[in-house]
Amino acid sequence: MKEILKTCIQMKPRTRLEFHHPFLSSLSTFHCWRASPAALRMAGQSRKWMILVATIWIQAFTGTNFDFSAYSSDYKSVLGVSQVQLNYLAVASDLGKAVGWSSGLALMYLPLWVVLFVSAFMGFFGYGLQWLVITNVISLPYFAVFMLCLLAGCSICWFNTVCFVLCIKNFPNNRPLALSLTVSFNGLSAALYNLAAKAFDSSSNDLYLLLNAFIPLITSIAALIPILRQPPVDPLPTDAVKRDQLIFLVLNFLAVTTGLYLLVLPYRDPSSARLLFCGAIILLILPLGIPGVVYARDWFHHTIYSSIRVEGSNFILVDHNDLELHKELIGQDNSPVLNGVSYARSNDASSNRIVEKVTNSSEGCCVAIIERDRLAMLGEEHKANMLVRRLDFWLYYFAYFFGGTIGLVYSNNLGQISQSLGLSSTTSSLITLYSAFSFFGRLLSAAPDIMRTKIYFARTGWLALALLPTPVAFFLLASTGSEMALQVGTALIGLSSGFIFAAAVSITSELFGPNSVGVNHNILITNIPIGSLLYGHLSALVYDGNASANIQMLPNSLVCMGRKCYFLTFVWWGCVSVLGLASSALLFARTRTAYDRFEKNRRSSELN
Repeated sequence: MKEILKTCIQMKPRTRLEFHHPFLSSLSTFHCWRASPAALRMAGQSRKWMILVATIWIQAFTGTNFDFSAYSSDYKSVLGVSQVQLNYLAVASDLGKAVGWSSGLALMYLPLWVVLFVSAFMGFFGYGLQWLVITNVISLPYFAVFMLCLLAGCSICWFNTVCFVLCIKNFPNNRPLALSLTVSFNGLSAALYNLAAKAFDSSSNDLYLLLNAFIPLITSIAALIPILRQPPVDPLPTDAVKRDQLIFLVLNFLAVTTGLYLLVLPYRDPSSARLLFCGAIILLILPLGIPGVVYARDWFHHTIYSSIRVEGSNFILVDHNDLELHKELIGQDNSPVLNGVSYARSNDASSNRIVEKVTNSSEGCCVAIIERDRLAMLGEEHKANMLVRRLDFWLYYFAYFFGGTIGLVYSNNLGQISQSLGLSSTTSSLITLYSAFSFFGRLLSAAPDIMRTKIYFARTGWLALALLPTPVAFFLLASTGSEMALQVGTALIGLSSGFIFAAAVSITSELFGPNSVGVNHNILITNIPIGSLLYGHLSALVYDGNASANIQMLPNSLVCMGRKCYFLTFVWWGCVSVLGLASSALLFARTRTAYDRFEKNRRSSELN
């Protein structure tokens, strides 16, 4: 029998073996059913897509900071704090992003699944104890509640790190598509939690905190098995990469369907909310059919149409291999002058960067700002000390700071904004509206990759376009206090900030190097707690300054009513977002040449 087993191992899979043995019949037939490499690849592909679905679940139910405005008024009443003090609690939640580096440090010493459950239990204790406070089960000092908000915010950052690692590791060829798809579902969290809260108890806002504590933990348990069974990452042929991109297209279609489902279908009582919530869960489970599709596709491909190749895909991504090729082509360029600009290698061996020398310094101040020390190519690695010395980084930083971060602070204040305008009953619908359009904005962040062959435009140019709706929305909100203006402004701000949140990782990777994206992105998002503090404090000062002691809608706290509560805030936020738009436009002007050169080299390499 040992000889039979050894022969089977050496033979091709699924081969019949005829074998003579003195103790058996004269001729015995055995079948070697060792799994073929194709079967092993199919199994790996199936597990890869299950990991993507698990990542979607994690992102969909861990954006728990987006529903803060749903229970903020109750929190203000229970704690008996001012609007300024309430703003500090929102800042504490965002401050967790400032310690995002701790999750990367944990991954150096702990398995990924352990980091996932540490995140879940941080949120469980952070939100669970807050629920006990808001329901008056226990009483804690203000500083302790602040620390609980900080712990809960830190859990969100750890969850995001786990999801980023899963996407980058399992989809190296389609990294931008995997990231934009999964991060998009984080924008749906507020809509899902709003629907779940109304399904259980439509009259209790403190239920949000209880759901924030338990649902991420349950989701982590559901995602555990796919994470533990991660397949080995093998290089994919070109046709397999393109087929994967088509699957991403299907998943994006399902994602849009889910967003429209949560946005369009109304609910008027707990029974209809429960029905809609069950439908939303089914839509989130539906992508689990993707592994079966992969199996069927590969079997069909290898068995019947093995000679057919998938051509003409519209997806062309700026991935790591393309960036390396781009660097090589730049390095082999013997021409000292390209497009009127000369290049020279820096003498600093540690940075090894290409510094552009402007050939004509008399063209004016604006040209000098655009040309000075601009990026010569995409994908050049920037360490932290090199990053903070680049003008392009600070333009990017302030575009985010003056754009996406304001949108996050606006969502934190939705409860008080609607209350001040006498529209408290619309708070839940406004949260859903912001969440859904933030989701669509995140999905739109994949547009540069999907439309590259038809409409080529630098990703930084898309960033500038995405920032355009924000000042329009704030000036609209300042001009009128109508319900329609509030809905339109909320939708525009959600769309704009959602795009920025999702596109940030890809832009950071392209501008400052894919290998340093973890550290560089954590440096970038330090603007979120800073902006949350400054913008929130500004709005709180204006709110408290116009609050009247004669209005006691909430016990133990002052309430402001009327357009005056947020008029100056909207004007200031609108002016600041214009600065963000200007920063993004200048960043686009400085990086457009690098993006155009990258695209030109990519197309020439394809022709060769």
